[in-house]
Amino acid sequence: MPSSTTDMTAAPADEPRGEDAPLRLAAHASPGLSGTATIPGDKSVSHRALIFGTLAVGETRITGLLEGEDVLDTARAMRAFGAAVTRDGPGAWRVQGVGTGALAEPADVIDCGNSGTGVRLIMGMMATCPISATFTGDGSLRHRPMGRVLDPLALFGARAVGRRGGLLPLTLVGAEAPVPVRYATPMASAQVKSAVLLAGLNAPGETVVIEREATRDHTERMLMAAGAEVSVSETPEGHAIALTGRPELRPLTVAVPRDPSSAAFPVAAALVSEGAEVLVPGICLNPTRAGFYTTLAEMGAEIAHENPREEGGEPVADLRVRFSALAGVEVPPERAPSMIDEYPMLACLAASAEGPTVMRGIAELRVKESDRIAATVAGLRANGVAVDEHEDGMTVHGRGPGSVPGGGLVATHLDHRIAMAFLVMGLGARAPVTVDDARPIATSFPDFRTLMAGLGARIQPAG
Repeated sequence: MPSSTTDMTAAPADEPRGEDAPLRLAAHASPGLSGTATIPGDKSVSHRALIFGTLAVGETRITGLLEGEDVLDTARAMRAFGAAVTRDGPGAWRVQGVGTGALAEPADVIDCGNSGTGVRLIMGMMATCPISATFTGDGSLRHRPMGRVLDPLALFGARAVGRRGGLLPLTLVGAEAPVPVRYATPMASAQVKSAVLLAGLNAPGETVVIEREATRDHTERMLMAAGAEVSVSETPEGHAIALTGRPELRPLTVAVPRDPSSAAFPVAAALVSEGAEVLVPGICLNPTRAGFYTTLAEMGAEIAHENPREEGGEPVADLRVRFSALAGVEVPPERAPSMIDEYPMLACLAASAEGPTVMRGIAELRVKESDRIAATVAGLRANGVAVDEHEDGMTVHGRGPGSVPGGGLVATHLDHRIAMAFLVMGLGARAPVTVDDARPIATSFPDFRTLMAGLGARIQPAG
């Protein structure tokens, strides 16, 4: 492995990877947060930049790549499939691609760590190549459903062998003679849509994916930028994306925009910290990702969008956020695909809003890194917040700013978003909020504690 990549597995000393002792942290009330929160690159775009770099012919250059464990696992996987992946400096990477039909067969197991996005997109990438690969992940990923991707990939001619229920570890045998497919996704999932489109790249003819509700469209944007023939239309069946197979993808220069899902945490922190004013620059506001910010506006959040512009083909803006008295709202279920990762943070914010906040149509959260509905409900109740759990969501009964009692211990279930959401809630609570294990934060936001401390947040090791 080249010397330029020797730091790929490095993690902050206080957030170790693997089976080390849990890292228990407590968040204390932190009024007056201020400063600039520079968010890391978008995780969804970072995964795709590495994958499309591998499928292109020539050298793809990436700046602003998120260097969390999830994305680094995808970088290692791309090497295993034959790409030359080089790190030139912080966030700066090069990928020498091999082309859509020329992937190498990995010599070892592909370990995707905690990343459902990584493993599902990589399976799609290789499903129409005549090679086999074995996939695994950490304890959380090994319990997440892969059938939702394996089912459509089987239509192309791929075959999976492994644990009952399509769970990892499993071996995927790529199609020898792939055929194009027309597939209607049974759930709103950008991962499923993207896996099918990636598989369609090496199938002859036209592959079509139909969604009842449009999901994040980073894959379509990158396909178009790389020269693939893609059309998007509204049909009686739903939102349809058609891809003509076997293009020669051209290499890209990708400037990864800053992650709106990661930005949700310092944004929320400013909203619950009395007297706070925080600038969060360069945030991706792709309409298929910005539902959280639309919802905050409806709740009365004081967030100014400054310097709107386009970077890397994505709309971005600088967000100036001030402490706000929020009101509870009913979030439209159809908004869920555009903010699916932000619901735990929204629920924790809703605890400080005046009146109930209703979140329905989010059953997908039950099969994320954890059952995020159950984990969020349990964490809120442990900290004195009234909440009703529904099969497809929850209703949080807020009592206004400064109303969260706190003082509880939250079980994170090795879920980075649960850990960060409750640490942020603790910054505006009456008593500290403690999470049982903050190590998973490194999978998506390795500098979370450093960034929050720079704003004045008191997040400290707990006994």
